[in-house]
Amino acid sequence: MTVRPRWRKSSYSEGGDGNTCVEIADLYTRIAIRDSKAPSQGTLTVPVGSFTALVQSLKRTTV
Repeated sequence: MTVRPRWRKSSYSEGGDGNTCVEIADLYTRIAIRDSKAPSQGTLTVPVGSFTALVQSLKRTTV
């Protein structure tokens, strides 16, 4: 049985016309990332630890 990922939009996607956002899905050991405007165009997956480090780094630089 294949479990479909549960996609959720970035909390920063509300600006502009709402078409500029990414979606993420938790795949247990990896995080999937895709463009919400073109979800069938491909998905990037990264290890959870790497994604967490990226988000923490972005939070520090966007103050």
